[in-house]
Amino acid sequence: MIEVTQNQTISLPYNVSLSIKREDLIHPHISGNKYRKLTYNIAFAKANNYKTLLTFGGAYSNHIAATAVAGNIYDFHTIGIIRGDELGVDLDKTLAENKTLQQAANHGMKFKFISRALYKQKDEVSFLNMLKEEYPDAYILPEGGTNSLAIKGCEEILSPSDLSFDYICCAVGTGGTISGIINTAATSQKVLGFPALKGDFLTAEIQKLVHASNWELEQRYHFGGYAKVPETLVHFMNEFKNTHQIVLDPIYTGKMMYGILDLISKDFFPQNSRILAIHTGGLQGIEGVNKKLQKKGSQTIDI
Repeated sequence: MIEVTQNQTISLPYNVSLSIKREDLIHPHISGNKYRKLTYNIAFAKANNYKTLLTFGGAYSNHIAATAVAGNIYDFHTIGIIRGDELGVDLDKTLAENKTLQQAANHGMKFKFISRALYKQKDEVSFLNMLKEEYPDAYILPEGGTNSLAIKGCEEILSPSDLSFDYICCAVGTGGTISGIINTAATSQKVLGFPALKGDFLTAEIQKLVHASNWELEQRYHFGGYAKVPETLVHFMNEFKNTHQIVLDPIYTGKMMYGILDLISKDFFPQNSRILAIHTGGLQGIEGVNKKLQKKGSQTIDI
């Protein structure tokens, strides 16, 4: 089901090599780790006769868009529980201004907009039971899609040929993708995660999902947090695209790649190290970020 993705090597003026696993090329709309996370969840939902996929996300969520497209392809109804009840006041206006939600709607997703305060309860049993009563035929996926089946899918990111690399690098959101990678990486390899969020709480979350110890999170490259896209990062991403013809996203892979190249320039990696960076997709959200940057009069991201 998963297409083999290519590793693309980029040239560097340092005594290390860097290759990028182009998971963003798996599918035009369900790319990268979102495809991996949904694969076994959809198979489970089909096998258990669920008719609806229900999940959670913000207004520019890659997971929301990917779930809508996947649901359409595999004949599920889809429901998105969206953070921000103000977005539902004038749905036509919201969809006109938000390509992510428009794409999801075009693929049949129905939305339930809830307040940010209520959204914080998305993992609580009482809230989930309420949703199960409202949508009894729904298979519920967590925000970001991370669960045991998602991790199983992410365990297929690395192929046997990737065992020759010394370092495996990936961006970290909920921790599912890096957990799958850790579970299949060789003990001789070091897995480096680059969180998009501030704080070290993800370490404890990932420790619950893995048994190996050959990994760590590099906390210095979140650029202020999940939705923060400073001019320095945008400039870097545009230069990277111009040089290597690879588009990065500003929430995950852009920050990861900035971090990798900065660490290389600071001799973090031993000489002759072979580094593999995982491009986890997520490019559909760039348009929404660019609209915010335009409003601030800032440089936008080249697509």
